[in-house]
Amino acid sequence: MTLNNCPGTLAAGYNTYSQTALHRVFDNKKVSHLLDFSNDDKARAAIDENIIKISISGVQEKLSAVINNGRIVLTPEGIQGRYIIKPIPDYKRLQYRHFMPANEHLTMQIARQVYHINTAENALIFFRNEEPAYITKRFDVKPDGSKIQQEDFASLLGKTIHLNGNNFKYTGDYLDIKRVFTTYVAAWKVEAAKFFKLVVFNYIFANGDAHLKNFSLQKTPNEDYILSPAYDLINSSLHVDDQDFALEGGLFPEKYHSDIHKKKGQPCQDDFKTFGELLAIPENQISKIIQEFAIEQPFVYELIERSYFDDRMKRMYKRSYKERLSRFNREC
Repeated sequence: MTLNNCPGTLAAGYNTYSQTALHRVFDNKKVSHLLDFSNDDKARAAIDENIIKISISGVQEKLSAVINNGRIVLTPEGIQGRYIIKPIPDYKRLQYRHFMPANEHLTMQIARQVYHINTAENALIFFRNEEPAYITKRFDVKPDGSKIQQEDFASLLGKTIHLNGNNFKYTGDYLDIKRVFTTYVAAWKVEAAKFFKLVVFNYIFANGDAHLKNFSLQKTPNEDYILSPAYDLINSSLHVDDQDFALEGGLFPEKYHSDIHKKKGQPCQDDFKTFGELLAIPENQISKIIQEFAIEQPFVYELIERSYFDDRMKRMYKRSYKERLSRFNREC
């Protein structure tokens, strides 16, 4: 297959991974963007066995992988996986599901390159039959293979199927998460500000699946806790008929909603400012983050153009960005 842009950074003029992508995602190891196997019936036995080995929540198939002699391969028995591969989902009711790897990759790259959000290292990789998949480097595994302690927000808030039902990870509102920071994080205002920025990003880029298990805290060498790198960022509105927010209660209780939010059922800038204030983030930080997202960013369009979407999906992604930006900037 012929590539024109780096399937890692989306930098133009590359027919494989750029040196920057190799450094960030693959620890400076030169690896191929092509896998030695296809995601088809002939490979299902090995793939199905591999899926069982890794316990990560979610309905999408996730394969555990490592680097072996310059190739990305499925993790052998008894070895700690270093990468997660997410193929195109089999669930056929998802619209444009074949573009989900490209969507997640693009959205993660926008978060990092445009808005400087700390994200899990990621790229696209391709099965032997040239079908794309999303690959991400595990950030909960140290170079020596030992695990870093990490807990998602559903666990930290005590949400379980038994107590909260099958949709436990979608219950509550984003303001509930303040309790996670004040309880477990010493420098909680610093980490809460990062969380605030991520919530704004998810709204602008129509990620309606940012549920409680898609945020987590990670233990540092100093025995403190910080917000984990962002992961599972995707414009979900391109694939399902989504709500503005993944959590049933939205940003916060209705008593805090702006007039336009009450009238239209959609938030505006004032709602996010209120949300930042309720998180106890300093006013100057709130204003800085709000302004960063309020301005139309030309680099977003550049990355969309370099992405592995077809022309139709590029138009849809751009339209989604413009529509959310317009909502965000309307008078409250």
